[in-house]
Amino acid sequence: MAKVRRQKDIIDRAALDAALDSIAWRHSEGVARSEALAICKDFMARGREELESRLDGGARGSVLVVSYTFLTDEILRAVYDHAAVRIFAQPNPTSGARLSLIAVGGYGRAEMSPHSDIDLLFLHPWKLTARSEQVVEYVLYMLWDMGLKVGHATRSLNDCLARARGDMTIRTGLLESRYLLGDKPLFTELRQRFREEIVPGSEGEFVSAKLRERDARHQRTGDSRYLLEPNIKDGKGGLRDLHTLFWIAKYLYRADRFTDLIKRGLLTRREQIRFARAEGFLWKVRAHLHLAAGRAEDRLTFDLQSEIARRMGYSDRNGGFAVERFMKHYFLVAKSVGELTRVLCASLEADRLDSAPLRRGASGPSPAADGLRAEGGRLAVADATAFEEKPARLIKLFRLAQTGGQDIHPRTLRLVH
Repeated sequence: MAKVRRQKDIIDRAALDAALDSIAWRHSEGVARSEALAICKDFMARGREELESRLDGGARGSVLVVSYTFLTDEILRAVYDHAAVRIFAQPNPTSGARLSLIAVGGYGRAEMSPHSDIDLLFLHPWKLTARSEQVVEYVLYMLWDMGLKVGHATRSLNDCLARARGDMTIRTGLLESRYLLGDKPLFTELRQRFREEIVPGSEGEFVSAKLRERDARHQRTGDSRYLLEPNIKDGKGGLRDLHTLFWIAKYLYRADRFTDLIKRGLLTRREQIRFARAEGFLWKVRAHLHLAAGRAEDRLTFDLQSEIARRMGYSDRNGGFAVERFMKHYFLVAKSVGELTRVLCASLEADRLDSAPLRRGASGPSPAADGLRAEGGRLAVADATAFEEKPARLIKLFRLAQTGGQDIHPRTLRLVH
């Protein structure tokens, strides 16, 4: 009988809390800290061992990122509780002493790989109190001493919002924020004020900034999906392209999942399935890549490609080597990401941003007849059978888009694909 995989097999939070509780009051703070560190390291190591076993056993990419996030969450919550409840206990805290531990960035999206950075926000209401500062320092030093790579900020509520107005990176981080522990009403107030004070009226600015970032990233990593050593995170057709779609959808529609866009008619069920499959494949490749390299590595270098192919179960078949079959699969996924990106961006433009188009082309002349027409400034076909009736219209469609500087309507793009 196959072994039933449970979250408790990754980390037993009750056992971790009991172990920390048993040493909290027996020694001075310094000794208790070293013992707490040893306990947390042990639980983290055992959790990672279990997850590596699941990865080798063929676990899906979506399961892996959730599981790595779960392990990180439980360790962080245990450390924070140990600091706030046991080491620096404050029985009757004032309203100004409130503190909220928040995940941001990829950690906020709950997309953790074996060696992912942990991005944290320590949120306080006004001025940071001495006790809150002690808790923050304790948590950070524990995480650093565990060998984790932590990005962090300690900010007041108003400071967060002020910085988000002028810094697109901070704004994106708050967009992805996720509550971990501490004062939850403080986190809820941050989310509410962000939606009411930052987002309205800035949609076009945000989308344009994210697409400029995408274009610059593509240029930096090589503006092709078919590089011999592709970057699976920042490269064209990689995870960051999917993140860009997520950011735009979340900013415009408060969509926490792409299934929310199906209800709005911006994404089809088939496209959502393609998105999930592409994302899951890239997540799984990244997990294997991190473990094979022993560090946070996102470039599929020649010396790692064969190893990743082997780890993912590819084999030589029909005259083709395992690594060739693996890389072919990767490039097909990157191509799929590119198609999804173009269709969804066009759908968003048609739905919300006609005044600030996502693809910034000049308005060209209306196309000639023969089954093609202009619709809302975009090229479209007259009906769904246009390409079946005359396949040459495909060539004409792209020629007109090129010469006229016009985008293609999302419905027509779906027919093309």
